[in-house]
Amino acid sequence: MNKLVQILNNKNRKHRALILTVSAVFILLVICAIYFFSQNNLFFGITIFILPFPLIYLYTVLTNPHFGFISVLYANYFALGISRYVPAPLGLAVDGLLILTLISVIFSQFNSKVEWNNAKKDYTTFVFIWFIMTILQLINPETISREAWFYAMRGQALYIVFIVPLTYLIFNKPKDFETLIRLCAWFTLLAVLKGIMQKHLGVDNWERQWLNKPGNRTTHILFGQLRVFSFFSDAGTYGGTMGYFGLIFTILGIHDKTKRKKIFYFFVAILSFYAMMISGTRSAIAVPLMGFVIYTIMTKKFKIIIFVGSIFFVVFFLLKYTNVGQGNYDIRRMRSAFSDANPSLNVRLENRRLFGEYLKNRPFGGGVGSAGNWGMRFTPGTFLADTATDGWYIQLWAEQGIVGLSFYLIMIFYFVLKSTFLIFFRLKKPENIYKAMAFTCGMYGLMVSSYSASSLGQMPNTIIVFTAATLISLMPKWEKEDNLIAKT
Repeated sequence: MNKLVQILNNKNRKHRALILTVSAVFILLVICAIYFFSQNNLFFGITIFILPFPLIYLYTVLTNPHFGFISVLYANYFALGISRYVPAPLGLAVDGLLILTLISVIFSQFNSKVEWNNAKKDYTTFVFIWFIMTILQLINPETISREAWFYAMRGQALYIVFIVPLTYLIFNKPKDFETLIRLCAWFTLLAVLKGIMQKHLGVDNWERQWLNKPGNRTTHILFGQLRVFSFFSDAGTYGGTMGYFGLIFTILGIHDKTKRKKIFYFFVAILSFYAMMISGTRSAIAVPLMGFVIYTIMTKKFKIIIFVGSIFFVVFFLLKYTNVGQGNYDIRRMRSAFSDANPSLNVRLENRRLFGEYLKNRPFGGGVGSAGNWGMRFTPGTFLADTATDGWYIQLWAEQGIVGLSFYLIMIFYFVLKSTFLIFFRLKKPENIYKAMAFTCGMYGLMVSSYSASSLGQMPNTIIVFTAATLISLMPKWEKEDNLIAKT
């Protein structure tokens, strides 16, 4: 009893000391701010007032790794959009938060033991090998710009080599999967709202400045119509991401037992599909179409196969063989994806033939960052920079060669096939099965669309896909723990 009282007294003393320290710092900052204001120095005065907030945030991240991981999910979704309004490289915020979260995990072992063995998994091995392969691209003799490598390798390898082990270590509970779903739902609604505003109210001044940059106007304004991009990097990523979440929340809505959640998920799904349509991204339609095909196979339920199959057939038939809705530009744009007369397809096929010739004697590619947007920015005038990749796999092939592309495909197929195996043979709880199905079908859809778009390699998809796949791999462990608790 005395020991307990002593512990409580120690905690109270620490609490009082913390309050006194914070109060003293606050008073000092107020005095400093008043002084600068009295000297007509508004900049330093305002800075002094604002300074405590980032310091408090930094302290919170460093003392709470889970909070840091949640922060990564926020930055992953919004950083690029905010960077249109703030002249700063906010895309690097994701990198910084990942590093801070890892540092926080390391520091946390002073208070409680970190189970590092939890991260020693097959997924971690795959992403670590892929990261090393990307690092070795620095010595690729074909690499022209090391600066381009730095920017490009983040989306290709850096994010996933952080996110997979961090998920195993600190974001590894069933409630964390619920958090991921909830955040994705609200983030998606905000993305849809911003897209609708662009579609019906027009773009704002900052977005107009972005559209006026070389390359953006020609790809986002076609025949006088805006391809909506919301706060994403481009319309292609927006369309693919909205198709991904439309698929996920449709499946969640079908299977969730809670009526309130069911209605909410269907609401998010419908708006997501609308956003996909107004993005004008034809390749995005492959995400829900492929995803729903896989879903019908996974359910093994005849009624669902007939229901989803009927919707699939009706949508395909209307777009392919009728002129229904032809007066609407967005429907007309989607319908062109099924047209036999598709000039852009011929251009893509010709570009891929040229890549094949160029890469014939370059098994390790032309260097990370040499193609796509980073190539145009850092090495303009080169073959890889001036030839459109029009697809994530083609970009990886161009930059890391057949060796890099082959390993990447093996890695993502391993992830998605393992999730499929768990759904069919290991998972028993319905709530785990339908969540796993939703995100696995979404990954299948993104994998197919990545042939002609950068779906898997862009924010926010990369981090969300690999986080979800890692969580799915933990579901058998969750069920085993629940069974042990039930027996006791």
